[in-house]
Amino acid sequence: MGMSMEQKDELMGIPQLIHFNAMLITGALFLGILLAESITKDNSMVIMAFILLLSLGLLVTSADFFIEGAKGLARRAGIAEIVIGLTIVSIGTSLPEILVTSSAALDAANNTTGSADFAIGSILGSVLVQITLVLGIVVMTKSVKVRPSWLNRDGVIMLLAVMLLIFFVWTDNALERWEGAILSALYVTYIVWLLMKREAIRLEEVEDLGEYEIKGSNWSSAAYTIMIILGLGFAIYAANILVDKACHLALELDVPHSVVGTTVSGIGTSLPELTIALMAAKRSKGVAIGTLIGSNITDPLLSIGIASMIHPLSISNADKGLTMEIIAPATVLGVLLALIFMRRSYRFERWEGACLALFYLAFLVVLQLSR
Repeated sequence: MGMSMEQKDELMGIPQLIHFNAMLITGALFLGILLAESITKDNSMVIMAFILLLSLGLLVTSADFFIEGAKGLARRAGIAEIVIGLTIVSIGTSLPEILVTSSAALDAANNTTGSADFAIGSILGSVLVQITLVLGIVVMTKSVKVRPSWLNRDGVIMLLAVMLLIFFVWTDNALERWEGAILSALYVTYIVWLLMKREAIRLEEVEDLGEYEIKGSNWSSAAYTIMIILGLGFAIYAANILVDKACHLALELDVPHSVVGTTVSGIGTSLPELTIALMAAKRSKGVAIGTLIGSNITDPLLSIGIASMIHPLSISNADKGLTMEIIAPATVLGVLLALIFMRRSYRFERWEGACLALFYLAFLVVLQLSR
């Protein structure tokens, strides 16, 4: 059933409204952080926790602002939608993880205690959150179909990426620069391979999404460029604040940095994927799952790869074995559980989504008992 001209005009106005609201929210969060930091001089835990939440919000909204600006500029340059999706959106939704881990790596270079634990924990935590809690929430809202090609291609690559990262860290309790270079190179190879197969992937997505898809607004190239600059600038600022306050809070509460990275940062930096996946689940049969799988390939390869090339990431003694004995095995089990559910009938049912969400809650209980 076709849409009237009035409906189309109303829908075309949605991107402009979203951009404007995102601009207001981003600005408000930035001012909130500045105000909160200016009124406290004693680094109280309440204020630090408040600033931590504000920085998470700013990181998510500014990353989204950056993505929309990059997508709009790419469209105006005549770049195909599928190329935008495979590159800008794929990397853009992982921008919070990239910035947080890179910022933690810079802190590690300055001998800040626990920064490397935080970086590795946030990546593993992000993967675990997305493949269990986020995917579980999405599936509980609507059962979705799973394409066999996702399992044979992206699902297997996701599992191998996570296991390779864990193997590198396990060998000497650290992620060296050359190992990060290998992870990043593998991600570039993956993207090049996808671009070579873009026509087949485009046909799959057209079948999933149908004929209708909201396009970008008619803003100028200068406006989109400003969105990119502001979005990236705010995101970098928010990532630095997030790492700084999270590390201080971990020290105050005597909590291992890997736990803070796995929970607070892992959940917070996964909010863009949750938002996009929920929106996709309403419009498609299974693009939501493809979005989460794609992000879980980017994070253990590119995000942590860039961070370790900035500075080697070594797990400290203060971690008490939590990363490799609890967090890493839970991440692998979570990925395997999700893939088994996908393989079972090539359709995710609501009860399976509930099982994934409960798995993450059980992980939090085990993590708390293991401290």
